[in-house]
Amino acid sequence: MLALDASADPVLDFLLETPLVKDRSGTSLQRQLHQRIRGAILEGRLPSGARLPGSRALAASLKISRNSVTAVYELLGAEGYIAPSRQGTRVSLLERPAERPRTARHAAVPELARRAAQLRESTLAAGDTLPLRPGVPALARFPLSAWKRCLDRAVRDAGVAGLSYGNPQGELALREAIMRHLAVARGVRCEPEQIVITEGAQEALACCVRLVTNPGDTAWVEDPGYRGAKTAMACGDLDVVPMPVDENGLNIPETAWTAHTPRLIYTSPSHQYPTGAVLTAARRLDLIANAQRHGAWIVEDDYDSEYRHAGELVGAMQGLVPQAPVLYVGTFSKTLFPSLRLGFLVLPAALATPAAALLRETLRGGHRYEQLALAEFIESGQFSRHLGRMRRLYKRRQDALRAALKQYLDVPHVVAGGDSGMHLTIRLPADCSDERIAQAARAYDMAPMPLSRFALSARPENNGLVIGYGNTSESLFVPLIQRLAQLIRDEYPAGKTASSPTRKRRSA
Repeated sequence: MLALDASADPVLDFLLETPLVKDRSGTSLQRQLHQRIRGAILEGRLPSGARLPGSRALAASLKISRNSVTAVYELLGAEGYIAPSRQGTRVSLLERPAERPRTARHAAVPELARRAAQLRESTLAAGDTLPLRPGVPALARFPLSAWKRCLDRAVRDAGVAGLSYGNPQGELALREAIMRHLAVARGVRCEPEQIVITEGAQEALACCVRLVTNPGDTAWVEDPGYRGAKTAMACGDLDVVPMPVDENGLNIPETAWTAHTPRLIYTSPSHQYPTGAVLTAARRLDLIANAQRHGAWIVEDDYDSEYRHAGELVGAMQGLVPQAPVLYVGTFSKTLFPSLRLGFLVLPAALATPAAALLRETLRGGHRYEQLALAEFIESGQFSRHLGRMRRLYKRRQDALRAALKQYLDVPHVVAGGDSGMHLTIRLPADCSDERIAQAARAYDMAPMPLSRFALSARPENNGLVIGYGNTSESLFVPLIQRLAQLIRDEYPAGKTASSPTRKRRSA
């Protein structure tokens, strides 16, 4: 039997210093040998040009089969770590990256793109469903059994074809269902060819940026406003310019059209996020007219306008005038449930044909069973019935939240949020840190968001809390708001002397 004399070749000592044995992880002897040799090459213990022993000798010394050694050598050769030569098998010439010096205090930190520095991390965890978190619907009230029946039928009817790629713009059945729903409920004018199914509203916003802007273009965003819109603009390397919001929605200074001429304008006109303002008809028409005049596109985010609690629904801006330069964005994350990850984009008719090629190259049709199930859910009337139930539920919850705030919050404040949606916003005195209050609230399993997190510009009125009531039971508002009010008093400089529950406050 041939044996490898390790003492004659110290560079290979490590091959024999530990026997190859089957371990509990189930890693084969062949795999162990491969990992040992490859690791030694990458670590520099086997330098370039080092000669490996013959397969027969190494197998005998390690007490494994020669076939195993041969297979390892073949794999290492295929990976480029070793190569045969006239003098035997040798380690390939590899240039290893120089190691950076690392210390406990100064570890090497990967450098991200500059656009990443513009983003502010949310204070909420991705799967956070704590009480008072904004943007979370009443998950326990979703008709899961009805949804499961629609999903089962979609899988049965589509069969294995549903496992393949679909139309990049989404299933035709769903686009037709959305078109009919939007025409009745939102006054949106469109054809199925103008609708693009996306993975939530965030992908729809990113799609808007890709379709109509170039790096360096100017984009206007509401301030305070939806964080995801700012993220989409920043990731498109746009020059993001904040525009103020008042009680009548987006308030654009007249000089802004020439001083910062936009290519893209983001707005949530039916229920501004997070202030709840409704953009007036005069401002809507003026915005459309100026956008047409300056060659700009408007992104209308209609994220939760289905939940209006007083009077008729506020119509969409998209259908106000023919050929409006409006890209209409919607989502089912608020009307159904977030993990569905389905949203949609309605393109202006003038953009639909030129955008088709780009959409085919950048999107891949997926979630086919879910899309088909959703189409049936809408067409069968389940969607409209669910919306009706949720409107009534959210109205009760908003009323309960307003009553608790009125009774227990004795620090000067303004309540905003209108008569829609799933959240209210309270503006607090500028010397009452909303960041610290929100952080303290999490220790008590509450997740309101600081209003300042939604703002790009530091203004006194952009200080407060955005309080969600969608996924919070009415019975919880009194103890939750009592605790939250105490946290606000602890932060408010004059709070220690406030004792009357009728202390200054007003609602808007």
